[in-house]
Amino acid sequence: MLSVMTELGSEYVLYFLVVYGATVAVYFATGFAVTAINRRNPERRIQKDRNGEKRMWVEIRSSLSALGVSAAMLAFGWFAQMRGWTITPLEVSWWSLPLMFAVSMVLYDAWFYWGHRLLHLKMFYRWHAPHHRSVAPTVWSNDSSTAVDTIIEHGYYLVVWFVLPIPALALFAQRLFDQVSGMIGHSGFEYFASPSSRWPSPMICTSFHDLHHSTFRYNYGNFFSLWDRMMGTVHPGYDAMVREFEGQGEPAQGDKTAAGG
Repeated sequence: MLSVMTELGSEYVLYFLVVYGATVAVYFATGFAVTAINRRNPERRIQKDRNGEKRMWVEIRSSLSALGVSAAMLAFGWFAQMRGWTITPLEVSWWSLPLMFAVSMVLYDAWFYWGHRLLHLKMFYRWHAPHHRSVAPTVWSNDSSTAVDTIIEHGYYLVVWFVLPIPALALFAQRLFDQVSGMIGHSGFEYFASPSSRWPSPMICTSFHDLHHSTFRYNYGNFFSLWDRMMGTVHPGYDAMVREFEGQGEPAQGDKTAAGG
């Protein structure tokens, strides 16, 4: 029995190392690429009177730890699926991958919204507060979280294998999109403001999550604004802020007017 457990443990470690290594590579590749683009476009900074870049190394150290927690959950789900311990996944095909990717995106956004709202309750906020020390977030801020924060927000990547017949490739694609879009969403620079990122579209742009960091109590969603609009937690100045970026390339009167100061 002990030898079997040791063999399974060693096998799981390999899964973990693959997932963690790939995640860290994406983290740094995205971080350095977005930083280089931002330096060429200073006029696109959202919060004109704040600069969070001095927290870069604090956020990187915190992120490497949190990404380990996230990778451990995703890797265990993958390991369990390969061992036949989960719901049998759909066979990979031209329709199953995009279908399960879309379904998982919607489900994860709901998971993230309510988990994020939970973390803002007084009894849980101490585990989320370190993430909010980045009032002006940067590309490195996305994963700067505590272990409890990461478990609540990324626990989906462990649970989903057991409740959906999702092919591993579809979930890996979603996790990649989540990582890259999350880092861009924390970058503090706006490049994606358009009619597709404001009402009545459910899509969002960088300003959406930046407002969450500068005001603390709005815009809890991850991929979409649907839950925030249904629950009345979308920032009242968000749509106007997007329109201003569309027309002038920067928000009205910087952070003070559009983001509530």
